[in-house]
Amino acid sequence: MSIPAAQAQAAALLARLSGAAPVQTHISAVFVGPDTAWKMKKAVALGFLDFTRLADRERFCRRELALNAPQAPGLYRDVVPLTRGPDGALREGGDGPAVEWVLRMAAVPAADFLDAVAARGALAPALLDAAADAVAAMHAAAEVATLDAPAAMARILEGNVPAARHAGLDPVRVAAWADAARAELARIAPMLAARAAAGFVRRGHGDLHLGNLCLRDGRPVLFDALEFDEALARIDVGYDLAFLLMDLDLRVGRAAANRVLNRYVARTGDAGLVAGLPFWLSLRAMIRAHVEAARGRDCAALLAAAGAHLRRRPARLVAVGGLQGTGKSTLARRLAPVLGHGPGALVLRSDEVRKRRFGLAPEQRLPPEAYAADASAAVHDEVFAMAATALRGGHCVVVDAVFLDPAQRARAAAVALAAGVAFDGLWLDAPIAELRARIAARRNDASDADEAVLLRAAAADPGAIDWHRIDARMDGTAAACAALGMEAGFLC
Repeated sequence: MSIPAAQAQAAALLARLSGAAPVQTHISAVFVGPDTAWKMKKAVALGFLDFTRLADRERFCRRELALNAPQAPGLYRDVVPLTRGPDGALREGGDGPAVEWVLRMAAVPAADFLDAVAARGALAPALLDAAADAVAAMHAAAEVATLDAPAAMARILEGNVPAARHAGLDPVRVAAWADAARAELARIAPMLAARAAAGFVRRGHGDLHLGNLCLRDGRPVLFDALEFDEALARIDVGYDLAFLLMDLDLRVGRAAANRVLNRYVARTGDAGLVAGLPFWLSLRAMIRAHVEAARGRDCAALLAAAGAHLRRRPARLVAVGGLQGTGKSTLARRLAPVLGHGPGALVLRSDEVRKRRFGLAPEQRLPPEAYAADASAAVHDEVFAMAATALRGGHCVVVDAVFLDPAQRARAAAVALAAGVAFDGLWLDAPIAELRARIAARRNDASDADEAVLLRAAAADPGAIDWHRIDARMDGTAAACAALGMEAGFLC
């Protein structure tokens, strides 16, 4: 959509200031200069928003600044008027009546937006973890909202059915998707209501796709939160996160989406969100599909994803145990993306749960007293409670812990039995000499175990181990897949 004629002079001024033509969406034009970017909201009315009044454009510029500045320090600067000088020419700032309002921001290199980073294959695990951390921090600080969550999601669903048809999507396919989505929404409605009552509905970002994250000082930050519709932004934090997961799943791959999901849950403890993911991911994909179709772009993959996300797979619990350094976490990460429906299994690592209980990031170290018997018992209680929550929500779970105590191994099986799902235990073995070398080489890992911890564990009697035993001296993926009844090649 072009810039309205009434804003042509403002656009011409901003083009001169920036030295570049604008980057346009249907609702804004961004003029990017060497150091500064100017964002002008277009004077348009599109049904879901109305920016035709100058006062509203100023108000929404200021709202955008207030929402985004805390998440992206230094990126958002201020809101300034464009006024006429004594010669009648438009200028930036000034004391006269505003002709237009613009949001001033720091310029971001095109290569630093996360969709561009993903396109060149540079979304490394550390960046994915940092992106999840940024979302978790935003949600932790967000205002809690009170609303009827199932009804709110129903309004969003029903509003997108005519939008999808209007964009030219196959009406038969849209109708079939809508029926399946309604059925899934009815199934999860009690869960959505319970989450709303527990404070999981918040003033979120609202438009959390890869293009709305960028690198600042090498770390991902969130920007361009939805400012013009509070109803679309006051949502379950899981639905907010689902846009990013859906985008990662499609653009980068399921392993990337699975990593962000698991990092987010490791930081927040919100294992219950997985029950809503099939519906939320499908809805996000359908919304994106009709938006892309309306722009004349190919939306086939998005439309296929909208249907695929609603096809649930049976839940199961997989426990991965073994001494420190056997590669439990590596194996759990490899298995998780292909277990169950998108974006794969929830991985519950006891080391990460322990760090969160003490208010630390996974990579930060804990003092020895954090590993006292009572603290460890509380960690395992929480791990199993989170596993039970996710399994009841129909989601696959991988529990990653040492499981040296036979009682803990029995407890894992009991959790699966209580949830009515299949259980498999995988036990990793390797010589002590190799485990000592692996532990010595660890860097930036959630485990604080050193050689002394390993040797104490190795001296303990684990009792009879009736789990599938895997030689951890080599990549245990093939053996694990065989134990779980899967093809190893499916993971490669």
